[in-house]
Amino acid sequence: MRNSSVWKSGAAAAVAMLAGAGGAWAGVPKVAADITPVHGLVARVMQGLGAPALVVPPGASPHGYAMRPSEAQALDQADLVFWMGEALTPWLEGPLEELAGDAHRVELLAAEGTEVLAFREGARFEAHGHDEDHGDHGDHGDHGDHGDHEDHDDHAGHEDHADHDSREDDGDHADAHGHSHAGADPHAWLLPANAQAWLDVIAAELAEHDPDNAAAYKANAEAGKQEIADAAASISASLEPFRAKQFIVFHDAYQYFERGFGLNAAGAISLSDAAKPSPARIAEVRGVVADLKVSCVFSEPQFNPGVVATVLDGTGAGTALLDPLGAKLEPGPQFYPALLRDIGSAIAGCE
Repeated sequence: MRNSSVWKSGAAAAVAMLAGAGGAWAGVPKVAADITPVHGLVARVMQGLGAPALVVPPGASPHGYAMRPSEAQALDQADLVFWMGEALTPWLEGPLEELAGDAHRVELLAAEGTEVLAFREGARFEAHGHDEDHGDHGDHGDHGDHGDHEDHDDHAGHEDHADHDSREDDGDHADAHGHSHAGADPHAWLLPANAQAWLDVIAAELAEHDPDNAAAYKANAEAGKQEIADAAASISASLEPFRAKQFIVFHDAYQYFERGFGLNAAGAISLSDAAKPSPARIAEVRGVVADLKVSCVFSEPQFNPGVVATVLDGTGAGTALLDPLGAKLEPGPQFYPALLRDIGSAIAGCE
C-alpha cells in the first residue's frame, strides 16, 4: 500500500516519544479527523470541551499523504476517528487498522443522511436539474433539522494525485492504480446539507463516548448547523448573478457545491481524481469553452496552472482560484462556514 513504509517507520517512535501525554479535558474522548473540513465540523461540536487532532495538515494532499510521527500518535491515542472514507484517502486504511484499531471509526461519506453523487466522466457535463433524485437521501433544500445518524462501513471510489497517468474519459474505467471512477464522488463535504447532517452524526458519536457532555455536543451541533445555514443563505444571494454563466473547473470536485447553490459547471479539465488530463481532453475542454462561451475557468493551488493557461489561450474567458480544502484558512470551529464563503466569493468574483 502506498506510503505504508513511511508511516510505519515513524509510528512506533512517535508512540514511544509521546506516550503518557494526558488529555486536556477529563472525560472528553480523544478524537482525530482526516481533513480540514471534517476537522472543522468536529471542532465545532467539541467547542468548549476539547479539540480534535488533524491527520492531514492544511495544504497537503489527502490523496497520498505520508503522516508525520505526531499524526501517527494522534491516531494511536484516538478513541474516535472521523474520516471521509476510503474513496478520498485509500492510503489511510492501513494506518487506521494498525494505529487506531481500538478506536471507533466513523466514515462520514457512508453516514446516514449523506447525499452521495456519482462521478461525472466527460470533459463536457450534461446540464442537470438540482431537483432530480440522486438516491434515497431525502430533500436537502432545507440546510438543517437533521435527525440522528449512524455510520456505515462500505464505500467505493477513489481520488488520486494530479501527476497520475491520464485515462480516456468515456464510460467506466480504472486509473493507473486499478481504481474505478464509476463509484461515488468523495467531495461530499462541499454540500452544506451534508455538513449539517454530519454535525448530528458527530454529536451523537461524541455523546455515546461522553454522555455527561451530551447536551453540550448537541447544542454545539445545532449552533453549527445554523451558522452553516446563515453562510449558505449569504453565499446563495451573492451567486445569483453567476447562475446564468457557464464555467469550467480544474477538476471535478465541485458538483456538491453546485448542487447546494444551484450552479452548473459546463465541464472539467481533469476528472474527479485530478489525474493529468490528456491532450485530447484539453482540446475537448477548449472546444467547450468556445462553444458555450464560458466566462470563467477555475484553477486550483495544488495543480499546474499551465494547463489552465493552455485552456484559456485565445478564449477571452476569465480565471480565478478555487480550493476545495481551504488550505489558507485557519483550522478550527469556524473553518467550515469560512470554506463555503471562500469558494462562493471566488466564484462570484470571477469575470
